[in-house]
Amino acid sequence: MAVTDEAILQIKQMILDGRLRPGDRLPPEQELSASLGLSRSSLREAVKALEIIRVLDVRRGDGTYVTSLEPALLLEAMSFVVDLHEDASVLELFAVRRILEPAAAALAAAQASAEDIARLRETLSSVDPQTSIEGLVAHDLEFHHGIVELSGNGYLTSLLAGLSSGTQRARVWRGLTQENVVARTLAEHAAILDALAAGDAELVRARTTVHIAGVEDWLRAAATATV
Repeated sequence: MAVTDEAILQIKQMILDGRLRPGDRLPPEQELSASLGLSRSSLREAVKALEIIRVLDVRRGDGTYVTSLEPALLLEAMSFVVDLHEDASVLELFAVRRILEPAAAALAAAQASAEDIARLRETLSSVDPQTSIEGLVAHDLEFHHGIVELSGNGYLTSLLAGLSSGTQRARVWRGLTQENVVARTLAEHAAILDALAAGDAELVRARTTVHIAGVEDWLRAAATATV
């Protein structure tokens, strides 16, 4: 394991142990590096990575603070950064989703009833640009699963559910770091749903592909930025 990843894991453990809570100030760099048994340069790299994903807030001349995010989101984001440093397979998961999910969504266009469309619109209307990241991720999972389920192919639905759960932390990280992510996600979901309501299988396929590819492109760029 890289030394920077070890530093991130140790800071994560401090949050798990309750030694650091949302809003708390970190001990001075020299004290913290000594207590964790790390060099100050390794600690600085870890702090930089955690600042990028908004787990830490570095206030020049004041100190470094844990942000006020919910503990579950802090831990999700930190775990994801370590995983991405060690293994970029989450990009492969998105690539497989980009191949399979548009096909499932196209099948759904031929199967979806007016009641199915109404249920999906209700799911979409349950979130807005003020929705929390946690709420957005829950909506995202529900919305995509709801469409795939309408494909009528149980095996494909099960396979995509497994792939989708493997990308949940990537969704959390995107929510923490990308500007206007809630509004952007909702607009893309609405476009997919409109095509689904029109029964236009090829348009559903195209819009779903663009939606997933956009997240994949963001993730690739974000991974490069934190290496």
